[in-house]
Amino acid sequence: MDKQIVIVLILNFIISIIGTLAYSVRLVGVRTGKIAVTFAVFNVLMLVSRTAVTFQSPLLTKFVESNSSSNDLIRIFNLIIVISGIASVVGAFLIPTFQKMFSKAVNHFSIERSIPKLILHSFSKTGVKYIRNSIAIPVKESLTSINFKNLPKRILFYNFISVAIITAGAFAPIYAGSIAPELRATCLSLSPIINGTATILTSIFIDPHLSIMTDDVIDGKCSEEEFRGCVIAMVGSKVVGTFMALFIFVPASYLIAFVANYI
Repeated sequence: MDKQIVIVLILNFIISIIGTLAYSVRLVGVRTGKIAVTFAVFNVLMLVSRTAVTFQSPLLTKFVESNSSSNDLIRIFNLIIVISGIASVVGAFLIPTFQKMFSKAVNHFSIERSIPKLILHSFSKTGVKYIRNSIAIPVKESLTSINFKNLPKRILFYNFISVAIITAGAFAPIYAGSIAPELRATCLSLSPIINGTATILTSIFIDPHLSIMTDDVIDGKCSEEEFRGCVIAMVGSKVVGTFMALFIFVPASYLIAFVANYI
């Protein structure tokens, strides 16, 4: 396999895991009582994710420019999406471990008030020991205790659609450039428009609902168990939405090429 694709797969794995772990950040904020600090610390991981995206796109675009075989490209893109889905599943299993580690990081940051010191502490003997002791395996009760009747099904559906669009939208403009090589730059420039649809869903429906639930847990209007069930369901919808991108990737690519030809 081409070295560029191997790097893209590794970067995409990291991006997808961080994206999955992001759903549990609000739970950590509720448990520590430090919601603002929790998001401030998580921004370090988001910085890693954004950096990975920055390198992933040009590497993938360069590979497409050097390989004109349509069938080979579709297989490569499908592989990348499958790896995204697998990474989402891995991220879901890592959530219990992440919550323990991240809670400790938030509390440590509240004392030291320094991200560099927090990073250095993570690599210290004490930090490594705590990371090792934080390893936790998901328990079956986490799923069986969920009250599916109380889950916000509309929000879960929006999240499913949003994830599918974002996943396919990250790669469809690049593949569309191979469908219409003379319009490659135009196809790539349409990427923000596609992802904008998912951003609208997230900003108007998903994030506000989760924010309200977070406040309700703190105010005692919603139980932490109910909130945890919602987070688990959101992670599940993300996993399904990621794999759904396999079915909409090619149609989305041709749609982008069509739009690029007529704007």
